[in-house]
Amino acid sequence: MVRHGESTANALNQYTGWNNVGLTQEGIVQAHVAAKKLKGFEFDHVHTSVLKRAIITAYIIQDELNLNYVPITKSWRLNERHYGALRGLNKDRTRREYGVSQVHLWRRSFYSIPPQLQTPDPNVGPYKYLDRRSMPVAESLYQAYQRIIPYYVDQVAPRLLDGKNQLIVAHGSTIRALIKYIEGISDQDIDGVEVANGEPLVYDFDSKLNIINSNRTKK
Repeated sequence: MVRHGESTANALNQYTGWNNVGLTQEGIVQAHVAAKKLKGFEFDHVHTSVLKRAIITAYIIQDELNLNYVPITKSWRLNERHYGALRGLNKDRTRREYGVSQVHLWRRSFYSIPPQLQTPDPNVGPYKYLDRRSMPVAESLYQAYQRIIPYYVDQVAPRLLDGKNQLIVAHGSTIRALIKYIEGISDQDIDGVEVANGEPLVYDFDSKLNIINSNRTKK
């Protein structure tokens, strides 16, 4: 699993969520570095969100590894969690306005929901076939978990069980949700899990998807 390279919103210290922002030059470099760290791996399928910062990162990794021919699936279920009315706001500004403790809860707690939008995003582009009732107005990590994990169970795990290596290129909260599920981390302890831009996270599984080895540093 790889979190996308630095985005323009990351560089501006803004909440991003479902905002469709691109990569900075540093983010492009991070994607190339991630690919170099994955040299020697061959993937049978790539999974990413419908947000271009993740898609571009995935394309760079595929290109660097000469795996452009490998199928790639783009799903809204792997989107970053929806930050609601915080989208586009500077994180330091929200700390001053709402307090450090409240912002920490919104960003790291499993159940805390950020301020909601008045109405969902429009059903256009990658969401034009999505039931409007499924469109969030804000999400806690728990709510994002409810859409992310079924995708993993249905689309990723069966391929792993068939012995096929899988690459997921997504977002910080997406990968935190997957780490929680894969490692069985508690609702409280997931608060301390950080996912850096462009740092590959590799799991080796046995035939029943129990973890044999992982390069993730536990905190």
